[in-house]
Amino acid sequence: MTTKIDPNAAIDFMYENAVKYAQAKADRFYLEEYRKTIKAELCKEALTKGIEAVNAQEREAYSHPNYKAHLLSIKEAMAIEETLKWQLIAAEARVEVWRTQSANDRAMDRMTV
Repeated sequence: MTTKIDPNAAIDFMYENAVKYAQAKADRFYLEEYRKTIKAELCKEALTKGIEAVNAQEREAYSHPNYKAHLLSIKEAMAIEETLKWQLIAAEARVEVWRTQSANDRAMDRMTV
């Protein structure tokens, strides 16, 4: 019992979600790079509080609520990107399955003639 796959629907899905995937990937990259800016700003803030040792400044930055919140944003962006990525891979797989089913159907047609 095989289910017929509509390759056009799979291709439409890929086409419609390509921009969303690209945006999700760009958002994740931006958030990962912006994390460095947040760390630098928080280290600078620690310095103004009299914390001069670099490792102590980093400890302050990494434990700051703003840094933790930003890490959650990165987590969410990665989840969106990965979901779209695997949906697109699944759509590609559907096209490949359809292609194989079509080839098998043609082979069966040749055998029955």
